[in-house]
Amino acid sequence: METNDQRYLVQQNKISDGEMKPPVFAKVMRSKEGVFEGVSFIKNKDKATVMTIAQAEEVIAWAAKKKAAAREYATKIICVGQ
Repeated sequence: METNDQRYLVQQNKISDGEMKPPVFAKVMRSKEGVFEGVSFIKNKDKATVMTIAQAEEVIAWAAKKKAAAREYATKIICVGQ
């Protein structure tokens, strides 16, 4: 049996804010069938979606393509414990 390595979060920081404001974290929206529909970024790290590395890369790609101000943000994948 294969286990999914779900231990990653996607974190975003606004580049112009530097280290002054706390980061936001990705919460993935999925349909009832489990199909990826999009992402919202929230302040609460505990409510963020824990995902696999592939899912996290999908989130980053979606944010870069769909978010109008994506270039204003530094988006990265972090481990849950960071």
